Amino acid sequence: MDQSSMEKLIIVTREPDRIATITINRPKSLNSLTRALMKISLRRSGRAFCSGVDLTAAEDVFKGDVKDLESDTVAQMERCPKPIIGAINGFAVTAGFEISLACDILIAAKGAKFMDTHARFGIFPSWGLSQKLSRIIGPNKAREVSLTSLPLNAEDAERWGLVNHVVEQGEVLNKARQVASAILKNNQGLVLKYKAVINDGLKLEMGRALALEKVRAHDYYDGMTKDQFKKMQEFIAGRSSQKPSSKL
Repeated sequence: MDQSSMEKLIIVTREPDRIATITINRPKSLNSLTRALMKISLRRSGRAFCSGVDLTAAEDVFKGDVKDLESDTVAQMERCPKPIIGAINGFAVTAGFEISLACDILIAAKGAKFMDTHARFGIFPSWGLSQKLSRIIGPNKAREVSLTSLPLNAEDAERWGLVNHVVEQGEVLNKARQVASAILKNNQGLVLKYKAVINDGLKLEMGRALALEKVRAHDYYDGMTKDQFKKMQEFIAGRSSQKPSSKL
């Protein structure tokens, strides 16, 4: 697939406020994925966020080297140091579900559904769904979602801790931008370090995760100059005198 065709299938919009929106643009195919289309997505065009792998290209996709991290969409998303906000409108099915799980924050429209059809179609998961979902919603609920292949609606996904916010149809991207704007108001260096220590800590048991936080905190403060400490104190003093912003 040539570059011009890819640009039509993946739309990247960079906004002046430092927010980038990446859209899968295959609405006629419900944004299903081919090997050439294995890219990060934050939102969708059409009726589905992502309906999974395009099964007409199944052999090409599934026989690819699953150990090749350079062509692994989810691995690349997990490597991204900046926060990724997923805007889910419609169905997020199988691979689309796995892309959702690779996001740091999820916003879903009322009526959105998450569906794991690996068991239904005899597809072995390789983008982390079998391990991540149980750690988010609990093993019993995860087994039900994955072994029955029945859809999980947005409201239940929010109650179970998978989705951060459920909003009206048409408001998903606005809410995602609202969350992104709130993040951008903070110290961006610390935002990146904070995301990293949260995600890295999740891979460890609690004792080792707490030790990791201590080490990185020490490294962070040890690397600060007196001038940086002074600026931090001035910033905190200035913010504390302002009216707190409303909650998300």
